[in-house]
Amino acid sequence: MLDWINHTFPNAAQQWPDFWTATLETLEMTVIAAIIAGIVGILIGIALLLTGDEGLTPNKIVYVLLDKIVDIGRSIPFIILLAVIMPFTRLLVGTSIGTTAVTVPIVIGTIPFFARQVQNVLLEVSPGVIEAAEAMGTSNLDIIFRVYLKEGLVSLLRAGNFTVINLIGLTAMAGIVGGGGLGNMAVQQGYQRGATDVTLLSLIFTLVIVFVTQLLGNLAIRLVTRGRKL
Repeated sequence: MLDWINHTFPNAAQQWPDFWTATLETLEMTVIAAIIAGIVGILIGIALLLTGDEGLTPNKIVYVLLDKIVDIGRSIPFIILLAVIMPFTRLLVGTSIGTTAVTVPIVIGTIPFFARQVQNVLLEVSPGVIEAAEAMGTSNLDIIFRVYLKEGLVSLLRAGNFTVINLIGLTAMAGIVGGGGLGNMAVQQGYQRGATDVTLLSLIFTLVIVFVTQLLGNLAIRLVTRGRKL
């Protein structure tokens, strides 16, 4: 088996330690960006929900401002975003290359994407349930946690799982600018040096991470769904 691997991936076989390091870097970027973007995205999504015309606390100025920011954020191609905010990234973390640096644009690029999904998911919660909660004198904060987030939990998990998978793609794209991780291995160590096997193995490692993420997401969704049926 080892001989077959060395024969099939001759260049990659000489860089096994680098592959494990790159995999850990990809996981690091993914986890950190998912946590930060997830928290901020949920907050913005809830704010959009609450300040909309049919929200609990309508505020046209706040809604329009947030809505436009989210739309603009979703419209900027990630590769352009990487270049545009490079000065801000350098100011924030002291460098514009490496895993820490590219985590910044990954977070900024993911927040509006997830925030819009959160808003759309929560808008699907039955208005009748909301009206019933309001009629019972439930506070807005309780409605958010006990109605919106509780009723939309399964859909939020699906949206979150999809977002994380998309986020993994952004970490790979960040390799173009020396962002580290498997994207960097595929581009800098593979494509630019003509080592096709390195690029291919980087792709395989990335797909494994995606498949495992999808598996864990589906498992969480099934557990939550099963728990509600009990």
